[in-house]
Amino acid sequence: MNPLASAVTMTALVAASATVHAQSDFYRRTMPPNAAEGGVAGLAVIAGHRYQGSDESRIRVLPSIEYQWSNGFFAGVMSGVGYNASRSSEMSYGARITADFGRKERRSAALRGLGDIDPRPEIGAFFNANLTSNLTLNSAVRFGSGNNRNGLLLDLGAGWNTRISPSLQFSATVATTWSNNRYAQDYFGITKEQAINSGYAEFAPGSGLRDVRLGTSVIYRMNPKWSLVGSLVYSELIGDARNSPIVRQKGSLSSVIALGYNF
Repeated sequence: MNPLASAVTMTALVAASATVHAQSDFYRRTMPPNAAEGGVAGLAVIAGHRYQGSDESRIRVLPSIEYQWSNGFFAGVMSGVGYNASRSSEMSYGARITADFGRKERRSAALRGLGDIDPRPEIGAFFNANLTSNLTLNSAVRFGSGNNRNGLLLDLGAGWNTRISPSLQFSATVATTWSNNRYAQDYFGITKEQAINSGYAEFAPGSGLRDVRLGTSVIYRMNPKWSLVGSLVYSELIGDARNSPIVRQKGSLSSVIALGYNF
């Protein structure tokens, strides 16, 4: 694997490790444009929370694999399954299918009486632009989450990275997510039936910005094949989501340690 391919693959690992949920909001290349196909496999230890807005900690050990073909198709745990139509190193755009993994009522006592939110496939599109060799703007739209399959999310973000040494790289990210009222109702609202079952007051959130996220990552390249990544992500709920009766903690910090293998 050439140095450029290795650097791009490590960036994909950062994207994966910085995600405290099971799937990334943004698509990121695994390999540079027109390069030979390849991928990255990893194992991550994630210290996060039981649900968004929870004050209960949750530690998970999750495997991950991302693969990209030279014709633009890709598949993976984090980026989903899709097609990047761009052959330019300056931008990425295309369509993909991702997954919303839902939420189980049994995950926390704070969710009792609210019922499960079933896992759903999401259809969507993405557009990323590299403003400089260090700065990237990211965007994505995802539709299909929630029990009625009508949740809509729009993700916007920016990432900056720099190489500290030949084997050490640092990156920082900022992102926000807008949701429609149907998504907000499923994940943060309380219906009349749920109010009876749970004891919470009824709550009907509207569409709007859901949260703001700040992240930092450090990649240590042990050799051309193996990389170690450490990440911290701070998330702050905003808008109607912040005022939901199930929210116990409006701001949360999550951490990730991941080991990745380029192939």
